[in-house]
Amino acid sequence: MVDSNQARLHAIVEGRVQGVGFRNFVLDNASRLGLTGWVRNRWNGDVECLAEGDRQALDKLLSALQRGPRSGFVAHVRVDWHEASGEYPHFSVKPTV
Repeated sequence: MVDSNQARLHAIVEGRVQGVGFRNFVLDNASRLGLTGWVRNRWNGDVECLAEGDRQALDKLLSALQRGPRSGFVAHVRVDWHEASGEYPHFSVKPTV
């Protein structure tokens, strides 16, 4: 059973977000916030993130996604919210799709 304060954030980050350490930036933030899920590059130059955990922690991650690392530039973040599934044991970097 998943706690009612738990949620799932699915985000697509657009801009200059590949080749700038964006995935490690997301991994560091998500791990620090105690979130589970994954981040990966997409073939079109975007970065995709799926994270689960406490809604307040997810809101903090979303703020970080909108800001990005200093070396990158975030033009837009597309966001969808869902119920958490609890299927991810930790946060990881997945291969590009």
